[in-house]
Amino acid sequence: MLPSPTSSPASREMLRNRTNTPKRTRKPSLLDFPTPPPDSEKKAKKRVAAEVKGNPSKKAKVVVDDPFIDEESEESDVDEEEEGSDDDVVEAIRAKRNTVGRVTNSRVYRHASVYNTMNVVTRPILQTFVSSSKSDVYKSTSNATANDLTPPYACAFSNGSKAGKSTLLAVATEEGSIHVLDTKPRSDWDCEPQRVTIQPHDNGIFAVQWNKSDTLLASCSGDHSARISCLEKEETIHVLRGHTATVKCVTWDPTHQDLLTTGGRDGTICLWDLRAGEQRRQEGDSSFIEPVITILGAHDEGGSVGKPRPRRKKNVPIPRSITNVLYPERQPYGLVSSGSSDGVLRCWDLRLPTPGKKGKTTKPKITSPVHASPIDPTTLHGSRRPRGIISLTAGFGPSEGLLFGLGADFKVHTYALPTLANIPVDYKHQNLQATSFSIGLSTSPCGQWLACGSSGQNGSCFLFDIKNAARPFYNSHSLGTGVELRGQRGDICAVDWSSESLATCADDGTIRLWRPDLVTYRECQEQPEEKQWEWAWSHHY
Repeated sequence: MLPSPTSSPASREMLRNRTNTPKRTRKPSLLDFPTPPPDSEKKAKKRVAAEVKGNPSKKAKVVVDDPFIDEESEESDVDEEEEGSDDDVVEAIRAKRNTVGRVTNSRVYRHASVYNTMNVVTRPILQTFVSSSKSDVYKSTSNATANDLTPPYACAFSNGSKAGKSTLLAVATEEGSIHVLDTKPRSDWDCEPQRVTIQPHDNGIFAVQWNKSDTLLASCSGDHSARISCLEKEETIHVLRGHTATVKCVTWDPTHQDLLTTGGRDGTICLWDLRAGEQRRQEGDSSFIEPVITILGAHDEGGSVGKPRPRRKKNVPIPRSITNVLYPERQPYGLVSSGSSDGVLRCWDLRLPTPGKKGKTTKPKITSPVHASPIDPTTLHGSRRPRGIISLTAGFGPSEGLLFGLGADFKVHTYALPTLANIPVDYKHQNLQATSFSIGLSTSPCGQWLACGSSGQNGSCFLFDIKNAARPFYNSHSLGTGVELRGQRGDICAVDWSSESLATCADDGTIRLWRPDLVTYRECQEQPEEKQWEWAWSHHY
């Protein structure tokens, strides 16, 4: 017969590991609390509400992952005023708290079975973007007189700005000049920091890009050339000629500092190597660099790809313009391009050029893409004809492996790498228009947000939450439409993100900086008549 567990110390020690209540070896955690049944949860919520209502000085403690609460703080207060607020942001916070936590003994506890960081919605943060009409507005001054303004066509934050190390923004204008602005936050009465202005072109600049070290700027223009400018010298150091029409887009090779690619309205993609010797033209003293590889008719129909286009005559179709080129992540030898004729993306392998014929000066060519999008997303949903892709941008972080393309059908389509297949997630807004091929699109450095310009007189920019775009069975309509930013006039031709702000360029000759500020946003919501002269803020439905 076994001895009783309580008969002697020796027997208790012998059966210690055989009892149903093992000794704890760690401190209890919040995740150790069991999930209460639904009835007890409702009773607990009612008890907390009654306690707060009966004693306003007593507040319920909460522990949640809230976008408006400091991450280092483990507690936040929920008072009676917040419970009765009709503000959309507060409603979003309350809905999120009910999703990720539960109320037990006047405290909201997180539970591993219901809390998932991938499901957190960041759209409420986008709703808090505001812009000061004094300190966040910069003017695109004309070369003729300082009082005149010229439309900015393109803008780009430096790589240091995207990493949080600097605040430099390059803005390209219709007159062919580039203004480098210091966009660090300042008070309303501070003067704008001194800007650097260079003049690489005499025609409009449609794209500008920083190199990896933020020492050079690549620009492409309507003068059929691309140029490399040095900020330290404040002058143009390289001229790139190889297109026969306007150069629409330019991008640097992320794996090599001397390589870059351009695309033009002549349907040609040119690859450049800045180490190639500059060659003289007989008609003048100007020197330029020729492309090392060309892709002729990159988005033409199958049979004409790689063939030179004859001089345009009657009944000859207009060239299919190249609207965007970019180097996809984790594909160091790949290049993705989009065109103005349809929503099909094409991927090119830069290691497979066809050499030119011996005895001739013909440059190496690439005659066929590796693969292309199997389905044109612009032809879906009952469209009668395909529409072109206006702007193209790549995802980062949670949206890595995705490409986002703004189509002429007023939608932002999503593509998956490396197949370039369209996935059934698109973003749109009832006020979003894209009637010009100069509308910009940009992904935030964190990879969670997407900014899109727009055509029209309202001067609107649209923000979308793309954090969960890669999740299976994700529906972009579940979050509602995008957030609209209004504060300028005319088309928003260019947008770009830094680590702390968003820049938008409009036809009215202004550049605005937008930053998330919950306190100012709520003040603008409460006093719209008074704040409209000092601030611009988001609109959402």
